[in-house]
Parts: sequence; C-alpha cells; structure tokens
Amino acid sequence: MGEQDLKQEIQINADGIIINGSLTLPQKARGIVVFAHGSGSSRFSPRNKFVASKLNKTDIATLLIDLLTEEEERVDEETREYRFNIDLLASRLVYATHFVNQSVSPKGLKVGYFGASTGAAAALVAAAQLPEGTSAIVSRGGRPDLAGEALGRVKAPVLLLVGGEDYQVIDLNKQTLKKLTQVKNKELVIIPGATHLFEEPGKLEDVASYAASWFKKYL
Repeated sequence: MGEQDLKQEIQINADGIIINGSLTLPQKARGIVVFAHGSGSSRFSPRNKFVASKLNKTDIATLLIDLLTEEEERVDEETREYRFNIDLLASRLVYATHFVNQSVSPKGLKVGYFGASTGAAAALVAAAQLPEGTSAIVSRGGRPDLAGEALGRVKAPVLLLVGGEDYQVIDLNKQTLKKLTQVKNKELVIIPGATHLFEEPGKLEDVASYAASWFKKYL
C-alpha cells in the first residue's frame, strides 16, 4: 500500500437503501475496480481484500462494497433469498458505479468489475446495463452463467478465472464464454490445483496476478 493512497469508508444511496463501501484511491490511479462479492460475504472478505491490495500496488483504485444491508444479510443467512437475486445485486452495483463516476472519479477513471461467486453474475448484468461505463470484468470462481440473457449484451473484455478442481464451475464458465457473443476479448483461465475458494497455497496470488494484468491492459 503506497503512502499516498487515500483510504476511506463511504456510503452509497441505492434507491433509498444505504450500502457501505471501502475505497482505496492510489495517488496515480489509472482506473478503478468495484468488487462484487459472493454469497454470505461482505466488503470485509479476506480474499477480495487480498486481491484489492495487489491491485492498489499497481495503481488501480478499488471499491469494496456490501451488496446487501446488514438486515438483508441476516435474512439471507436463513433463507438464501438474496444471494441469488442477481437483478438486485446488479442494481446495487450500478448505483455504486454511478457513485464512482460522480463522487470518486468525476474526471473519468475507467471502471472495471471484479466478481466472485454470484457477484460475478451481478457484475455481468451491471455491465450489460452500462455498456459505455464498464471497461473490464474479472470473475473469480464465479457463477457468470446466472447472468442469463444479459450475457449476450455484455461488451467489455471478460476474464473468467476458475480453479482446476472446481469441475462443475469449469463447465458453467465454458458455457458462459460461448454466450458472451458481443465480447471481442474474452478468456477462461483454469488455475491448476485450485478449488472453488482458491484456498490452496499460492492460488489466490495467481488470481491477483491474472486480475492485475487484465485490468492494467483494459483500464
């Protein structure tokens, strides 16, 4: 983390719902990545914070947000009704993007999304809704297939990262790749020896490295 990085907790008004975020803005930021976490997670996700810190070291700003309120999280823990509500998660991501453009980067830093699990689908749906406002997307162990028909409207470059031992998710990501019909630059990278959460030694570092390269190229 550079000494000149601006770090602050922010609040975003998403149609009357207040969602919290953690912003890190390097002095020479070349772009900004908004993180969309998966089920049962938050802006404090240690895996996403690890990846974000690696991006910050390459002068990419990051915004980790809670896609759900604390009350919604409590309900979701019991019912799981929110974690698969991709349209809701995507709408919160769209509000976060508007916040970035209005309050963080009025000069126009390019915006990318980093999505994990169901957050990957939310990122793709948001990108379909903001074709001019999204410059790159990275999915980690994601369920991008849950973006459904929105996949055909995504235009931003997409990198899908999947663990080599995450067999079912590999198949779902292969299907997704074919449905990204308007995406010129798309890639599926299977990281050998990694399971769904990339908990094996060195595997999350691999994720961060691939993500940093992708975002540096397109942001």
